[in-house]
Amino acid sequence: MEAMLAECVQSSLRHFMHRNAIFMCERLCAQFPSEVNLQLLAGCYLHNNQAYSAYHILKGTQMPQSRYLFAISCFQMDLLKEAEAALCNANEPGAEVPNGAAGHYLLGLIYRYTDRKRGAIHHFKQALSIDPLLWSAYEELCALGSAEEAAAVFGEAAAICVHKQYLHNGFAPSNAHMSCEDQNLNSTRCSTDDVSPKQQKQMPGNNTRDLAGSYHGSIASSQVASQPLNGGSAQLSLYNTPSPLATQLSGAAPPLPCRNLLPNGPNLSAFGADGSQRSTVNSTIQAPRRKFVDEGKLRKISGRLFSDSGPRRSTRLAGDAGANASTNATSVAGNGTSNSSKYLGSSKLSSVALRAVTVRKGQSWANENSDEGVRNEVSDDSRSSSTLGNCSCPSGDNRSLDQEGASVPFAGSVLTSTRVLTGTAEVLGLLRLFGEAYRLSCLNRCQDALDVYSRLPHKHYNTGWVLSQVGKAYFELVDYMEADQAFNLARRTTPYSLEGMDIYSTVLYHLKEDMKLSYLAQELIATDRLAPQSWCAMGNCYSLQKDHETALKNFQRAVQLDSKFAYAHTLCGHEFVSLEDFEHGIKSYQTALRIDARHYNAWYGLGMVYLRQEKFEFSEHHFRMAFKINPCSSVIMSYLGTALHALKRSEEALMIMEKAILADRKNPLPVYQKANILMSLEKLDKALEVLEELKEYAPRESSIYALMGKIYKSQNMHSQAMLHFGLALDLKPSATDVATIKAAIEKLHVPDEIEDSL
Repeated sequence: MEAMLAECVQSSLRHFMHRNAIFMCERLCAQFPSEVNLQLLAGCYLHNNQAYSAYHILKGTQMPQSRYLFAISCFQMDLLKEAEAALCNANEPGAEVPNGAAGHYLLGLIYRYTDRKRGAIHHFKQALSIDPLLWSAYEELCALGSAEEAAAVFGEAAAICVHKQYLHNGFAPSNAHMSCEDQNLNSTRCSTDDVSPKQQKQMPGNNTRDLAGSYHGSIASSQVASQPLNGGSAQLSLYNTPSPLATQLSGAAPPLPCRNLLPNGPNLSAFGADGSQRSTVNSTIQAPRRKFVDEGKLRKISGRLFSDSGPRRSTRLAGDAGANASTNATSVAGNGTSNSSKYLGSSKLSSVALRAVTVRKGQSWANENSDEGVRNEVSDDSRSSSTLGNCSCPSGDNRSLDQEGASVPFAGSVLTSTRVLTGTAEVLGLLRLFGEAYRLSCLNRCQDALDVYSRLPHKHYNTGWVLSQVGKAYFELVDYMEADQAFNLARRTTPYSLEGMDIYSTVLYHLKEDMKLSYLAQELIATDRLAPQSWCAMGNCYSLQKDHETALKNFQRAVQLDSKFAYAHTLCGHEFVSLEDFEHGIKSYQTALRIDARHYNAWYGLGMVYLRQEKFEFSEHHFRMAFKINPCSSVIMSYLGTALHALKRSEEALMIMEKAILADRKNPLPVYQKANILMSLEKLDKALEVLEELKEYAPRESSIYALMGKIYKSQNMHSQAMLHFGLALDLKPSATDVATIKAAIEKLHVPDEIEDSL
């Protein structure tokens, strides 16, 4: 009876019938009370997003799996101290962490959100050393700015570890917590670093919303292995390419905008059906979403002479890089692509087949019809003759690994050591490319990241996740046209995914695409009303309409749904500043930094607030912190130079402006600020030369003509000054600028010395 009830619970979980699983598991626990059965019941509740129920069921239990599931429950309820105590018993500092790699990963998250960076890095690295295929741990290291190069992480040592796990554990690596290749036993134990420094104040809200995992898999593998409870588990083959989606579902497969006509790499689909329980962490712990912020959020100084009235994100001058690209179709320097009519979707495609295109350097975007079908191409992995990367698999560490006759039965087939070696090399080669690109992106080396992404095989490049990362990279480069195209393709490829959609909404905000932004926000809300990305898009939509109060409410809703979503806190800060509520704006930026200290846009936001409040020392400090995190940002350098200029350090400011101009020649802001600094140094002729060049690039920017008029007035060239003041007024500047320009016209014949004394 016990085996029958347990199998019924497992079957219900496999078929996502969570209520039935809970009911039957309660019968199981009532009839056969044991801690193992309580684990299964807790897993059912966690599947059903009822962490509080699992918390009460497992409180006080001692088995490793029970402690791990209890820690998961605590983590989801923001009880981080209890979660840590469950994983690391204070009375047994040398005790092993439950669930190996998954346990270390969870500990890493706990340490990260209690502001113990060194301990978090230690546990993420331990998780990767135990399970090299634990991608989430590498993602966290990248977010912390502490990831090693992907070639080192996914190299020979990782190949040895994966090889041994799959061969020695019979392709069911439930013992993934075992150390590999002479690993010290202490490597799986709790770190003694940063165990008791002061805890950061925890913020309310849920850390994770969904739990689409396989708790029953990990439970059955670790505690119920001796009982006949899992006889009906699904048989999944690692080396059989799954059937195309079109053969499994009615209708055609979802259209992919890009298709691989000429494969340029090995067939990597052999690992697409990995059904092992190597680590439950990927399915049971979802790390909170992180920011990917843009330089376009950076604004002008409200206190300068001719500032725009809306300081929320990039204003007209700072945002010219994106706006001019959309209107003038200028070439994009450094990206190897150009903005032309290809973005307008005017080209017709054949109704027979889609074009095979990729977002690569020197290649154009596609404008395919989203309803066109795509033929799924499936190839036999046994015919693959090449491998990715340059990983050389071990041959001398363990004789049993390199024997041609060594084999393991799995899913009705026999897998030899050679096939395992080949598969391992392919998977790790792919992870090296993904890892290095993602690491570079987190270090804000966006162009380098794009170059690495372009080396991915077409079938992987043209997926939603990669296209979203490409869009984010272009977004950081302030290349909004390219970002729009990348996100648009990602949206068409995986319309069900919300990955990066908060950033996409900001791209549309800067492009002033109010119709597209409104449509995107409504689509996201219809897809998932409980996702913070949906409400960020809605908030951007209202902010574009200058309805800052409603926008703020939407961003606060996003924060309510995910209190550790740093980007939503930053957007709240922007809206508070737009409403002149600097106190709450500062609090929002500081909250974002408590969640993610590398969220440079929050550092920038604080710098802007202090600049507007004329607290120039504070402003310089925060701009320098932002610059330290993102040294490639032309806009951050521009405002750092502005703060230095306000501190009367004009020569240093001028050097920073030169660097900003070299960093992004499309950005007119540092050029304008350079002219301002030259004028203050009384180098009027040089300032006019700079402004003449800038006028060619941004001919409809009123601030340029107003500054030229002021310089001509200083040279007593009143007719030229009047001409340029008039041109500035003709370009319809903001109301504040209009008043400033008119005041300058009234004092046109008043000498500067007398005007300053007045």
